[in-house]
Amino acid sequence: MYKKIASIIQDALPHKLITNTEIEQLLERPKYQHLGDIAFPCFTLAKSFKKAPDIIAIEIGNNIKSDFIQEVHVVGGYINLFLNKLQVTRDVMAKIMIAHELYGQQEIQQKNIVIDFSSPNIAKPFSMGHLRSTVIGNALANIAEKNGYNVIRVNHLGDWGTQFGKLLVAFQLWGEKERVQQSPIEELLKLYVKFHDEAETNKSLNEEARSAFKALEDNDPQAMALWTWFKSASLQEFKQIYEQLHIQFDTYEGEAFYNEKMQSVVDELKKKQLLTESDGANVVELEDMPPCLITKQDGATLYATRDLAAAFYRQAQYEPSQVFYVVGNEQTLHFKQVFQVISKMGYPWSGNLKHVPFGMMLKDGKKMSTRKGRVILLKDVLKEAVETASRNIEEKNPTLNNKQNVADQVGIGAVIFNDLKNFRLNDIEFSLPQMLNFEGETGPYVQYTHARIHSILEKAKYTSSNEVTVMELENSAWEVIKLLQQYPQVITDSFEQVDPSLIAKYVLQLARIFNKYYANTKILVEDEQLESRLQLCFAVATVLKDGLKLLGIKSPESM
Repeated sequence: MYKKIASIIQDALPHKLITNTEIEQLLERPKYQHLGDIAFPCFTLAKSFKKAPDIIAIEIGNNIKSDFIQEVHVVGGYINLFLNKLQVTRDVMAKIMIAHELYGQQEIQQKNIVIDFSSPNIAKPFSMGHLRSTVIGNALANIAEKNGYNVIRVNHLGDWGTQFGKLLVAFQLWGEKERVQQSPIEELLKLYVKFHDEAETNKSLNEEARSAFKALEDNDPQAMALWTWFKSASLQEFKQIYEQLHIQFDTYEGEAFYNEKMQSVVDELKKKQLLTESDGANVVELEDMPPCLITKQDGATLYATRDLAAAFYRQAQYEPSQVFYVVGNEQTLHFKQVFQVISKMGYPWSGNLKHVPFGMMLKDGKKMSTRKGRVILLKDVLKEAVETASRNIEEKNPTLNNKQNVADQVGIGAVIFNDLKNFRLNDIEFSLPQMLNFEGETGPYVQYTHARIHSILEKAKYTSSNEVTVMELENSAWEVIKLLQQYPQVITDSFEQVDPSLIAKYVLQLARIFNKYYANTKILVEDEQLESRLQLCFAVATVLKDGLKLLGIKSPESM
């Protein structure tokens, strides 16, 4: 719609000194309905048009002629446009009735985007702290696909590093194979926490851990066998959680995958004379930030070395137009350093690498910590959410078919939506009661609206067709139509701003506005507008379902 309005304004310009895209970017939605449906401010045109904004607005306003525009009001430097309700309604409805869930789908870009997200640490439990990267990354992947990109979903597992030395030592000192086999992640967590507790008084444990990790780096058979076992057990549990969340990855290549790919990066840095020795270690000096540590005194590599190797591998393997790293705020400096190193190496594609930071999941105002045992397991939260949804269904709709499946969709949807409705940079305080509150601004509220609409359509025995018979609807329907018309723009904005919360806020608003319409309108009245009202209901259900799908949430047809 914005493109159409921009084109109409472009046709009305006395001088073609501004492009359609620039016009589109200037368009606004007035705060109040009496000011119109869309406003075009003329203040930025004053310099190039060499006229006052109010004079420019009058000139353009007088030239606007289109069936899509019912009235034009010029107020100061603003052109306020009142759209032709019937024309817009028919246009929006036709698009949805033909495209169904493809409404808002952007043109195929023939470009790859790599999204690196979730990335839990092997041999540690999948905690609530991992939820944010997982659901934000999955939503961004879905949104990128809706915007026409081919997405490669990468789970860069934390399967290497000194913590494995600690775990190897802890298992050798206190581990029992049978207990670990029965409950791998829980037992490994206990061992990891015990190691840190003991290391506070027994400093030699840290030295033993370093030696154990060195053995792992040297491919010691015993150390490698334990590491492989820890990794296999962890992945098995992680995949159960991903299955519950309906999240899939194209690759689980973790840090260990890049061990043999790091030396070529180090060699190239040497060849390009970018390495500097500092206290026995090798670093790359950077502008406006601390140097990037590439190898330690003993020659051991670090996170940065592995991330450099991963960046080069992905560039060669996928030729991506962009790479998103969905990793917490605390890693901002790390990624700035890595990206600048690649830039200093002379690779312009460093500009395609984007860190997508997010705030922390807090417990009692503090960051969740595995080593201190202050951790809440995601699988426990999902279990409780599903059980809460199941109890609600038993109370409100005990005869519902497929109750367990609906409870799964509602409970898990509540947990995902509770995260994604927040702007990603904000910290979130973990609150199970809030997460499991299915009233108000929640995923279940949107799901319930979708199910309610399906109930209406079922009662009416409605079947959709490509033929749009929309007549002019009640005034209360106009707000719904305008929101439906905005959906493609919201999809574009959420991708460009890397912000899934725009989709979450949109579906909440659409559900609210529809429910207001429903409360004031008798939909199933046998009159000449019945088919139009049913088509509107179908359109809303279609967009709600697709919006929730982009967030990674299912839409039950009954609740």
